[in-house]
Amino acid sequence: MHDDDPLAPGGPRRPALLLAAEHPPQLVRQAASSGSWERVRRGVYRETGTTRRIGPADERDLVLDRATALHRTLRADHVLSHTTAALAHGLRLWTAPRDVHVVQPYRRSGRADPTVARHLGLVDASDRCVVGGLPVTTPARTVADCLRTLSPLEGLVVADAALARGLAREDVAACLARQPRAAGTPRARHVLRLADAGAESAWETWLRYLVLRLGLPRPSTQVPVRTSVGRVRADLGWEPWRLLLEFDGLVKYRTTGDGLAPREDPGRVLVAEKRRHEAIEATGRRVLRFTARDAPDTVGERVLRWVPPDVVASLRPDRHLPPLR
Repeated sequence: MHDDDPLAPGGPRRPALLLAAEHPPQLVRQAASSGSWERVRRGVYRETGTTRRIGPADERDLVLDRATALHRTLRADHVLSHTTAALAHGLRLWTAPRDVHVVQPYRRSGRADPTVARHLGLVDASDRCVVGGLPVTTPARTVADCLRTLSPLEGLVVADAALARGLAREDVAACLARQPRAAGTPRARHVLRLADAGAESAWETWLRYLVLRLGLPRPSTQVPVRTSVGRVRADLGWEPWRLLLEFDGLVKYRTTGDGLAPREDPGRVLVAEKRRHEAIEATGRRVLRFTARDAPDTVGERVLRWVPPDVVASLRPDRHLPPLR
């Protein structure tokens, strides 16, 4: 997993939530006014501590805190779902979700909370589980819901992460089959077929998405290469063409050992990476490197320069994978 994943799981334990109804109103007002408590949602707070919230991981925690708060204040049957359940299961997401998703068998009356996305319906017992005290959809149902409702890239990020955690593709397919006429199901099935457990970051999924969208054959992931500096792996590529693609994140690069230590000297890392890159190309392979700054069209143009001309001439863009901005 790369340090610059758009939204990767992990991080320190979150502070406990505080219900306003369980504390004297004057205490709540004073704590909120002084900034020692911050509001999570109406009637629910948490202690701010000594650090300010920054970064994607903090946005992830905020959504989970809102989900916990919603669960504690709802009295009727409910199940947290979609991206909220994905976060609870520790799955990667492409962007930080703004809303808490919940499935309920009734319509809410009164003023709606703009941070809550409510889905009307029932969730079978087989599609429910409990994670960290929260009632959530199972991993398979969660991925199915995300594939139906998110953009193809966002859905692919979730599916890749779930397969990497050991979820069976067939289990997700079975969930999709139980609601064959639900909106987004045909596209969800297609994206599920493209999911790959070998993606170790959301950005690697992004890179694979771009080449799949061009209509190129499905690349292998975590391609092993024996070099003069040892056995290493490339993010993805096509061995018949001797072509490898790599995404350069903030922490690079891994071998089949323990990889780089988080505090390793950046200068040494760069020197080691240069040696590694040269060692791979010495085997007769072409290595193309990309970063988050690369425009999607630029990625495609660079890759196609090294694809056999007859393959390029026969390419048909994948209509299920829209272009990225």
